[in-house]
Amino acid sequence: MTLLADLLTTVFDRRDRFSWRSKAGDRPLPDLAADLVAAEGEVTGLTIAQQLLAGYRLADDDTKLAFFRHLAEAMTISPAAIRAALAAYEEGQSKASYRAYMEASEPPRQELIRRLNRVPGATRALVGMRTDLLRLGGDDDALQALDLDFRHLFASWFNRGFLVLRPISWESPAHILEKIIAYEAVHAINSWDDLRDRLEPADRRCFAFFHPAMPDEPLIFVEVALTQGVPGAIHDVLTDKRPRLFPEDADTAVFYSISNCQQGLAGISFGNSLIKQVAADLAHEWPGLKTFVTLSPIPGLVRWLGSTGTSPARGEALRVQAAHYLLQAKRPDGQPLDPVARFHLGNGARILHLHADADLSQKGMAQSGGAMVNYLYDFDSVTQNHERYAAKREIAASSEIRGLAAAAEKAEKASDKSAKSATPAKATDDKTNA
Repeated sequence: MTLLADLLTTVFDRRDRFSWRSKAGDRPLPDLAADLVAAEGEVTGLTIAQQLLAGYRLADDDTKLAFFRHLAEAMTISPAAIRAALAAYEEGQSKASYRAYMEASEPPRQELIRRLNRVPGATRALVGMRTDLLRLGGDDDALQALDLDFRHLFASWFNRGFLVLRPISWESPAHILEKIIAYEAVHAINSWDDLRDRLEPADRRCFAFFHPAMPDEPLIFVEVALTQGVPGAIHDVLTDKRPRLFPEDADTAVFYSISNCQQGLAGISFGNSLIKQVAADLAHEWPGLKTFVTLSPIPGLVRWLGSTGTSPARGEALRVQAAHYLLQAKRPDGQPLDPVARFHLGNGARILHLHADADLSQKGMAQSGGAMVNYLYDFDSVTQNHERYAAKREIAASSEIRGLAAAAEKAEKASDKSAKSATPAKATDDKTNA
């Protein structure tokens, strides 16, 4: 931990000493981009990169969008150059011909982004730049292709080997705690007292991934409740009137909120590593923990029911609807329609229990009619579950969930049969059908 603290302190000091935010000039961003890619000297390159980042920071949305279009159109790959390089490589597979092919197949804008990232403190600015790109780009194919370059580079820069897992407690720095409040995306933290109740008690934990280049910006965090048994309602987890539990008396770790913090890192997966690392650390600290589950929202349920002309039911009927949705509502690629289900099933979790009247907040009722679901992380089977899901889109689910889904299918067939029997027989025209 001392080494980590020294590393993060060094990053802070380096960033603070080297500020590019006041170096904006009046040169257009596309001109600076071209000069930066062409620059051969390190000092010259850093100077140009500082000017570009400072100019981008001061730009309005129209200027930013024009800059993105320039990168998408003028700094993309050249199909002719790729064909020529590939032909040369096919004729003679040498180190030189392979290097030429690699250079031709990489768009110049990737090198531009790399060179921008050489400026201390620029990683955060580039994450913000991608946030702007996602916000402004819409469905533009060329800008979506540009985003693939950002995503490709970020996947390398933010891979698990560079991430630092840090516990978040009530004693954490105030600026970190403020960001936990701001970034909480599942169950809103309404006050400092609310946050304190999630962090200070002995039966509560919070962990976040950080990157050394952004040491004061959490990338993703998870809130954990240590409980006896699997909870079926978020109120039971969050209420300040709940009985407090000593960690050594807990048998279950409940991941009840997972929040991604950086919009500019959308699509860069951290959650799988986070849950597994936190589970391993908790199991090591408290050997009595035997069950690792989520208490998760079902954010797409009400919207999907509306698309089928159905309203959310109550009680057992809502559980039946939710099971049918989680197992049968699919995207064209065969994955579940529900984004939370895709995340946990893709991680190798199993759908364990469904609960009605589990989230009676305004958000919970609007998204899922109050239903919530437990996903079980059984670390003896997560790898097998993940592989089956990845290869065959096979969903791991308990007998309870499959029984509920079967009840939904039975009711649907009965409804179809009833509708058909109630339809009057259609008169036939003998002459027409002859």
